[in-house]
Amino acid sequence: MLSISDAALRPISEVETGQAVPGQWFRVRARLSRRARILLAFASILLPLGLWSTVSYVPFIWHPDMLISDPGDVDYFQPGMRVDKAMFASEIANAKTNGTAPPVGTPANPVYLPAPGDVLMAFYTSFTTPPMDQNGLWLHQSLWQSIQTIFWGFVISSMIGVPLGILCGAHSAAARLVEPFVEFFRYLPAPAFSTLCVAVLGIYAGPKIAIIVIGTLFQQILIIANTTRKADFSLVEAALTLGTKNLRLLTKVVIPSVLPDLYRDQRVLLGWAWTYLIVAELVGASSGISLFITQQSRYQHFANVYAAIAMIGILGLGMDLILAALGRKLFPWDRSAS
Repeated sequence: MLSISDAALRPISEVETGQAVPGQWFRVRARLSRRARILLAFASILLPLGLWSTVSYVPFIWHPDMLISDPGDVDYFQPGMRVDKAMFASEIANAKTNGTAPPVGTPANPVYLPAPGDVLMAFYTSFTTPPMDQNGLWLHQSLWQSIQTIFWGFVISSMIGVPLGILCGAHSAAARLVEPFVEFFRYLPAPAFSTLCVAVLGIYAGPKIAIIVIGTLFQQILIIANTTRKADFSLVEAALTLGTKNLRLLTKVVIPSVLPDLYRDQRVLLGWAWTYLIVAELVGASSGISLFITQQSRYQHFANVYAAIAMIGILGLGMDLILAALGRKLFPWDRSAS
């Protein structure tokens, strides 16, 4: 038994207080309080943002270019032009030697690394600036095209992959018949099929959806099959003892026992589908957010490019958070979802 002094010296755990102690956050399988989870989530965003801001706004950290504010007597310098520091120093030395007006500039990072403030402003201006091409789409229209591509690609993939994966996970014969081909096919890069998809499905939405289906379907079959195999065998044995067989055993015992894990797999696979979006939208006639990114990079509007990339991440993360909240409502007994 513990003495009073031993109990006083013993650290209070989160189990006793209902809250996680900061020193125990990184203990294996430690349960975190809601406050700790929120704090760590904000830190995961603020730390890289702080590093980006430091590189962008602190002049003596990197800043390999000079942003010209006054070209002086250097005829090929223009206000707003970025030049290498060595070139700028050379022109300063030439101006002193020749007695001409030297150029004036401030340290700057390359044009491909805009500051966080510029990217934040681009979140607004990219929506309010009309498309550069006469028949081009506004940014919100491009985003809607991308969402539709992701939606239909993932729905078609799930309609095939989920039932087939469950069948392979529940029946060894089906697994032996299907999985060798799937194992081979999943190593083939989806973009390699772009030309074939265009030839078969045309240049518009069809091949883009097909690339997402190819990129996610075969992984989905294997992941769903592996999750289905994790069904509690004691439940299956009990159901067999009670006379449950075949389809009823699958729908009433196997699938319900792994349903929260199957739902979680789908959330992960949806993120996988988002990673194929840019490649898919460049197949055939470019469209969606990929077309916007391509156009903005062509004119070196990299703040808009960063903003568009961040929008993809925000859309994907927002969708995942919604699905996670829905999962907690659908499966309140699943502790791993908390």
